[in-house]
Amino acid sequence: MAQDNTVTLTGNLTKDPELRYTTGGRGVASFGLAVNRRYQVNGEWQEQVSFFNVVAWADLGENAAASLHKGNRVMVTGRLEQRSYDTREGEKRNITEVIADDLGPSLRWAQAQVERISRDSADGGGFSGGGGGNSGGGGAARPATPPDPVYGEEEPF
Repeated sequence: MAQDNTVTLTGNLTKDPELRYTTGGRGVASFGLAVNRRYQVNGEWQEQVSFFNVVAWADLGENAAASLHKGNRVMVTGRLEQRSYDTREGEKRNITEVIADDLGPSLRWAQAQVERISRDSADGGGFSGGGGGNSGGGGAARPATPPDPVYGEEEPF
């Protein structure tokens, strides 16, 4: 039987997304997300905050880094993933992260302007940094993005 590991979180960025590139040229952005919960106990309001680390790969990560900033309210859909690592002092640490499949601004108390990015650009469809058709310009060449697993080469809308 297949197990489903999907989470959707709405919260505020605790810091600007940090964009890095793997040695193979694949972008990865990481940021913190604070999710607030407010509830009443015996007529008094209580607040609880949970903090999550979010990782967004490839075009999603590049677009997040170009679009989102500390304090922005966003919705993240993805999966929980646990990994462990050793610190420089040799201590073993475990961390649970949300690997983002999709994310976007929350429009409950804000407005956003969407700028569509061409998927057939020479640099693999990443963020062009400005108005339409900016295919020139700086940066290391990255490998072409593989076709979308759902839509293939077809534009989703």
